Amino acid sequence: MSERTATDRRGGAVWALLITSVAGFMAALDNLVVTTALPSIRADFGGALDDLEWTVSAYTLTFAVLLMFGAALGDRFGRRRLFLVGLTVFTGASAAAAMAPGIDSLIAARAVQGVGAAIMMPLTLTLLTAAVPVAKRGMAYGIWGAVNGLAVASGPLIGGSLTEHISWHWIFWLNVPLGLALLPLARLRLKESYGSGARLDIVGTLLASGGLFGIVYGLVRAPIVGWSDTLVLTGLFAGVALLCGFVRHGSRHQNPMLPMRLFRSRAFAGINAASLLMFLGMFGSIFLLAQFMQGVLGYSPTEAGLRMLPWTGMPMLVAPIAGYLSDRIGGRPVVAAGLFLQAVGLGWFAAVVAADVSYAAQLPALIVSGIGMSLYFAPASNLVMSSVRPDEQGIASGANNALREVGGALGIAVMASIFSAQGGYGSAQQFVNGIEPALWVGAAVVAVAGIAALFIPRARSAAATTGVVRDAEPAPVLENA
Repeated sequence: MSERTATDRRGGAVWALLITSVAGFMAALDNLVVTTALPSIRADFGGALDDLEWTVSAYTLTFAVLLMFGAALGDRFGRRRLFLVGLTVFTGASAAAAMAPGIDSLIAARAVQGVGAAIMMPLTLTLLTAAVPVAKRGMAYGIWGAVNGLAVASGPLIGGSLTEHISWHWIFWLNVPLGLALLPLARLRLKESYGSGARLDIVGTLLASGGLFGIVYGLVRAPIVGWSDTLVLTGLFAGVALLCGFVRHGSRHQNPMLPMRLFRSRAFAGINAASLLMFLGMFGSIFLLAQFMQGVLGYSPTEAGLRMLPWTGMPMLVAPIAGYLSDRIGGRPVVAAGLFLQAVGLGWFAAVVAADVSYAAQLPALIVSGIGMSLYFAPASNLVMSSVRPDEQGIASGANNALREVGGALGIAVMASIFSAQGGYGSAQQFVNGIEPALWVGAAVVAVAGIAALFIPRARSAAATTGVVRDAEPAPVLENA
């Protein structure tokens, strides 16, 4: 290889890392950036609790159910081409959300944002992989992951700062110049690539989308109109029926979006159950706590974002330690310990929550929750990848990411239903009456996630399974039931 060719390849890898990292940052940021802006949105538009739920869930739900379909579209029609499509949709929807004249149009724009993110986000890794030499991919993935982690950690703080010092509209305007700058760079600097054997499971996508929408709709509307309401019951029963159809489809179809045979692996089933339950408890808690800090304790949006950093920002400090521990003792005990600590943190918060609780009383709960979340995140992806064959890792990664987003959407719906059944926005004490049982439920759900993680089989070396002794350190293989 000539020196000029090597230089061009290095330059291409750097540009790919920059473009995909910024795009991933935008998509990850919008998961939590809205949380600290919810009181201001409610003040401007006068939305009820179910409206606030949909401003978050409309994004996470469309993101979740279309994520694997978006990856398949890129494999079939060109990853760069679909990345540009997804980035364009996401940027345009961000502008529409910023200019939304009412809560309904904001929710619609958030749903379209999720569509764009579902197309864009899974293609960031495939485009990065195609541009970076094999020897440098570990470092590139690490930088990409760190940038995405920074987006999650800084989401409440960025959202709070923009809301307080400019306006909540700027949490969406922020994406527009970034998207407009990335579009020409992606067109010029990324190389087109295609996947082999790409498949489009339209039936599976429709079943999953309809089923999840029906269940979330029922959970969101029930506290407002009653659990016996015809539309609520229709949504819940139809949602369950469609998801059963999705499971049947995944079991029998030749090329399903999510092959149900993967769940025969105890390792794959365990880590995905843990992930879904973890995000259910965590997202629902953050949704309510961000409002509690502002509406009850009187913190400004920026102050609320800063005070949540011991929880949301802890992965930046603890994740390297968690990675080291998982290499030494295996991922299962680290993930399980992290989930149990997260459960303890939520339970601690539920025990101290009050209309006049001091930040000093909240801080231990935030720190314990943050350490728990950090211990979960670092080894979880490796456990997912180790639970399937190499040729199934793309599907496994997409499924795990989708289930995390589904857990987030369900968590907001479930915990907001508990909140509205026991309390409300009428007074500080009413808010406390609602958030306390919701946090206890969140703690219980995450504790169940920890129990699910304990069912993940222990890792054993590939050499041990084959009887072959290798010079290089073997990759872990997870035993199946």
